[in-house]
Amino acid sequence: MRLLFLSSFLALAQVPYTTWRDYGGGAESAQFSGLKQVNRENVGKLRRVWSFPTGDNQRYFFNPLVIGNTMYVLARNNSLVALDAATGRDLWTAKPDPDVRVITTRGFNYWESADKRDRRLLLCVNQTLRAYNAANGEMIRTFGKNGMVDLKEGLDRDPAGLAIVQSMTPGRVFENLIILGSATNQGYGSAPGDIRAFDVRTGKLAWTFHTIPRPGEYGYDTWPKDAWKTVGGANVWGEMSLDEKHGILFAPTASAKYNFYGVDRSGSNLYSDSLLALDARTGTRLWHFQMVHHDIWDYDDATAPKLLTLHVDGKKIEAVAQVSKQGFVWVFNRVNGEPVWPIEERPVPQSDMPGEKTWPTQPFPTKPPPFARQKFTVDDLSPYLSPADRARFRDEILSARNEGLFTPPGRRPTIQMPGNNGGANWGGAAVDPTRGWLYVVSKDLPCLLKLESEEVLQARAGDSPEQRGQNLYVQQCLQCHGADRAGKPPVMPPLTDAPVRLTRQQIVNSIRNGQGPMPAYPKLTQQNMDDLLAYLFNPARAAAIVPTGAVSSIDRFYSGFGFMIASDGLAPIKPPWSTLTAYDLNKGDIVWQIPLGDVPALAKKGITNTGSHYPKLGPVATAGGLLFTGTRDKKVRALHSETGKVLWEAELDAAVEGIPAIYEVNGRQYIVFCAAAQAGLTPATQVKIPGAYVAFALENAN
Repeated sequence: MRLLFLSSFLALAQVPYTTWRDYGGGAESAQFSGLKQVNRENVGKLRRVWSFPTGDNQRYFFNPLVIGNTMYVLARNNSLVALDAATGRDLWTAKPDPDVRVITTRGFNYWESADKRDRRLLLCVNQTLRAYNAANGEMIRTFGKNGMVDLKEGLDRDPAGLAIVQSMTPGRVFENLIILGSATNQGYGSAPGDIRAFDVRTGKLAWTFHTIPRPGEYGYDTWPKDAWKTVGGANVWGEMSLDEKHGILFAPTASAKYNFYGVDRSGSNLYSDSLLALDARTGTRLWHFQMVHHDIWDYDDATAPKLLTLHVDGKKIEAVAQVSKQGFVWVFNRVNGEPVWPIEERPVPQSDMPGEKTWPTQPFPTKPPPFARQKFTVDDLSPYLSPADRARFRDEILSARNEGLFTPPGRRPTIQMPGNNGGANWGGAAVDPTRGWLYVVSKDLPCLLKLESEEVLQARAGDSPEQRGQNLYVQQCLQCHGADRAGKPPVMPPLTDAPVRLTRQQIVNSIRNGQGPMPAYPKLTQQNMDDLLAYLFNPARAAAIVPTGAVSSIDRFYSGFGFMIASDGLAPIKPPWSTLTAYDLNKGDIVWQIPLGDVPALAKKGITNTGSHYPKLGPVATAGGLLFTGTRDKKVRALHSETGKVLWEAELDAAVEGIPAIYEVNGRQYIVFCAAAQAGLTPATQVKIPGAYVAFALENAN
């Protein structure tokens, strides 16, 4: 029986898109399954067959990994957990570190030797790359230095001064290499976004690609002299894809830092906001395309590039498609980088900020059409706003600078749509690589940006501990937690009640060490920490004194992310707030677009088809003609891939985010969702909903 199972497993593993051995289903990031036991005719017979509770109240959005009949997940306070993929039975649990402050939360990487004797899980914990035995979860101590590779080292910066150098997203395994991007701090002086490859056996660095070029490297002249020594970002914190046939790594990069003001980085800033095609064995650049020149909007490219075969005007094209926060779809020949359809450089509004030199033009794809709305006016206000909210947002829109996608942030507030947290994000696209179809989940969340100088902020703060702490808060914390410290739940946690919920030491630990997606802040002195705590515990004592007269310093300006949120927690733009769009990229056309999910509070009133709110959703397409996805309304759905019609849905106990996994064990097809997004976590109730991994399969399938 064992030999029979092994034989059938090995046979299945040779068929394209029929296993789930890597994040997103495979190295190509297709988010596609070639399995078709579950199809349009029988999907209504799907039933829940097992559930594995995460065992805590943590927020997970993990894409399970399935090797043979073993599933690997993250659960039990950020532990590695192995499950029987057919039953959900716990096989073993291993804590990767006694004190897990930050860990790769979206998936793992897997590697095995040719003889299958050496099998490893590769992930990042506490800003180190580590390898674990896939048989039992034990750390492999011969990897790196005592089992770890310090990711802060090797960047030609002082490691002690770097806040964070680790992505929540796994890298990609190619042959005997693990290739990693990184998340960097959002502020001035953050870490550079080098893409690096390490030997999976030893942890030794194999190659580095500098996304902020060094002297003599292509693109160096697109930055100020020696910008690589001080400027950070241009990093891959999102997803990468591999064309294993051609040995090409496709890496979409983020903005340079600071996000919203680039006076210290004049130029177009290669390779920020670019799609990079690199030789996966050496890191050599093959080609690139920059989607945003001199980004001051935080228009990161976070979604995995999608590899698919197209037939355009009678020509067969091995293509790569990249979706973006702005709502664009960029399509290229993946071998030579030639655009499949023309891309135009168009004039865009220019900045009126001191010292800022915005780029005169930006690229616009002529085809396919965008999947997201790219403007927000008073005509677009939601009909579900309260009168007070409607009046407030109307005034904000009418008084703001509002000239489209590339309206530069300034002292006068500016509208950004679909927003720096809108459009497509990590996990948000899937393809049917054989048919040339692309599916994109996106959200519309307008932002209102406003820059203020460091000098003004310091003058406002005054010189009391609370005032100095307020100044630090504006510089370091405002982007995520908001000017009123209210956050944007559930995206950003509130700090208004932090002194009630947390002890002083807990707050200090979170700031010093980081927590979840929050980076660590090692540069803060003890005096800084005391001042910041004084402000958080006594914000009323931080009198805001706004100086008059001209601002002499133009070195640094700051803005929050500016999410525009109504008093009920919803976006002020009329729905749908999230959509699922299907493209036939052989023609470059949208085939259908639907709202994805609902808002439970509105659905109870009979208001549906609004799209869910705050989604980070990963669709998966199948050869059975289906699309599977979860939503934050606690629903999981199967849709007809050619029409978008919902053919099946089920309600879970918690909200769903991330990418489901689809696989087969002993002739039975399973679909597993991670339902642990804590949709009920609000400032008012602080309700925490335990999460679970939930598996569905057909009744009596074998």
